Amino acid sequence: MQDSTPNEKLNLTQPVRPGLERVVRCGVFVCAALTVLITGGIIVVLVTNALGFFVEVPLWEFLTGTKWSPAIEPVEFGILPLISGTLVITVGSAIIALPLGVAAAVYLSEFASPRVRAVVKPLLEILAGVPTVVYGYFALVYITPALAKVFPTIGTFNALSASIVVGIMIIPLVASISEDAMRAVPHALRMAGYGLGAGRFSVIVRVVIPAAFSGIIASFILAFSRAIGETMAVTIAAGQSPHMVDLLNLDETLLGPIETMTAAMVNIGSSDVTGDSAVYRSLFAIGLVLFCMTFLMNVIGSYVSSRYKEKYE
Repeated sequence: MQDSTPNEKLNLTQPVRPGLERVVRCGVFVCAALTVLITGGIIVVLVTNALGFFVEVPLWEFLTGTKWSPAIEPVEFGILPLISGTLVITVGSAIIALPLGVAAAVYLSEFASPRVRAVVKPLLEILAGVPTVVYGYFALVYITPALAKVFPTIGTFNALSASIVVGIMIIPLVASISEDAMRAVPHALRMAGYGLGAGRFSVIVRVVIPAAFSGIIASFILAFSRAIGETMAVTIAAGQSPHMVDLLNLDETLLGPIETMTAAMVNIGSSDVTGDSAVYRSLFAIGLVLFCMTFLMNVIGSYVSSRYKEKYE
């Protein structure tokens, strides 16, 4: 008796359950459409309520004002102090997280044994699962007192400790994505570098990192987006004192309290404001600006990733 062919055994030529396949296809489509609808709904809510705010407060005054005082007379809605505070925390955290994250990725990709990598990488990624409110209290209780021994004039709430703790939060993001990008570089490129007489450090710097550049940049952009949108950690550690950043006096800026856009939203949302007031609608105006900043970062990240993406056979 002749054996049946593999196609007959597995019945690959025709779907076994066409009805089930349609159900799965419809389910996947619904999930994809739901994400688009939710995103669209969020944008509609932000824009609708923000337009109501801009009826009372001119857009130009909101974007160029240098004083934020929504609840204390004279009431002013200038978002520049909040933007400058957000950028201080973002840049400060990036200075800490980017080099440490890339260094960790280089170690995991190029130096760590498979056994060490299997232990260290999950431990590193655990940092990403710690609640942000825990990071905030960690900065308030431990980092700020430690900094006070070096900077006696530092305040209880300050931008420096907030930048440090946000930098710690985004290290796993940079390290994990960068390590994946480096490990995706073909081993043949490394061997080619060694064949030309390059040492291990030269191969890493001149071959591996340039080949994984698009993935590393993508991790940087995602880290910036995470730092810009961070809420509880900066609210607890940095305080709620909105003022313009003085670039000529960064010491005072970093050692004193500051307020970010997300912290201002928490402050307004937890206050006793009515739902039809300009103060309440300013929540959506701030959220819209924050959304635009994050969206712009993602667009830049997508462009850089596609522009410098390497393809290997």
